[in-house]
Amino acid sequence: MLTIGVDIGGTKVAAGVVDDQGKIVEHTLRPTAADRPDLVAETVADVVRELSAGRPVEAVGVGAAGFVDETRSVVRFAPNLAWREEPLQKKISDLVGLPVVIENDANAMAWGETRFGAGRGQSHVVCVTLGTGIGGGLVFDGALYRGRWGMGAELGHMQVQPGGRPCGCGNIGCWEQYASGQALVKEARELAEAAPERAGILLGLAGGKIEGEEITEAARRGDEVALQAFASFADWLGQGMADLAAVLDPGCFIVGGGVSRAADLFIDRARESFAERLTGRGHRPLADIRLAELGAAAGVVGAADLARQR
Repeated sequence: MLTIGVDIGGTKVAAGVVDDQGKIVEHTLRPTAADRPDLVAETVADVVRELSAGRPVEAVGVGAAGFVDETRSVVRFAPNLAWREEPLQKKISDLVGLPVVIENDANAMAWGETRFGAGRGQSHVVCVTLGTGIGGGLVFDGALYRGRWGMGAELGHMQVQPGGRPCGCGNIGCWEQYASGQALVKEARELAEAAPERAGILLGLAGGKIEGEEITEAARRGDEVALQAFASFADWLGQGMADLAAVLDPGCFIVGGGVSRAADLFIDRARESFAERLTGRGHRPLADIRLAELGAAAGVVGAADLARQR
């Protein structure tokens, strides 16, 4: 059975035809018209028509970066796209004439990794996606957990630091302000400003503006400030996962997203931080902390498989 998975981000629409083994048969990529919801639906319809031509495609799964309602049909709010109470499922289905399922993009990624990636064989999985912010997805007893209103697993907005950094969600001290790509950059910039003599490699690479790639390269070259920024990042990542384990007790955490490409600089320390901060440590099993395997394909594969199981 072939289905199409679509991953809608703030800048691009990625899509692929996926078989029942999670293999992408063919894929395509288009830019996203972020300020025009009607054009986003049209773009999705175009890629579905292109990919389904001459193939027995049975359904379409769409991963959307936003709050998707419990019926998996309406995007209630999207921070990076002009969607407000957007009936995306109906719009796309009407355009392509196929059954369509809408899902939060992080949920789709988590499902893809659980079914076909790092979470294979695991029944209780927490997926943490580290990008500009922190996304997440939860799989319990082999089923995707979405919450009563379809808006669960916003892991990045756990408040981990009372009186801490302000967050774009309107709260303060959210986890993504300490363990995300933007948090890593903020930490490195503050440390470099306070002690430029310790950031010679980083400042030389950055040429005036410190960003994630420069921090990663500087850390690999032994820059003190870059290494300190990654250490802080890792400690907060472990802390957040320990807090999640206290509530959810998963067997496995899967860490993915763009920042995970620098996992060699933080994953071991994050595992140590998790073990040190876990409630009841020494008297309970430690969850595995694994790196995602499917990369950028996880959202497409997961969305396609969710459409298959609609």
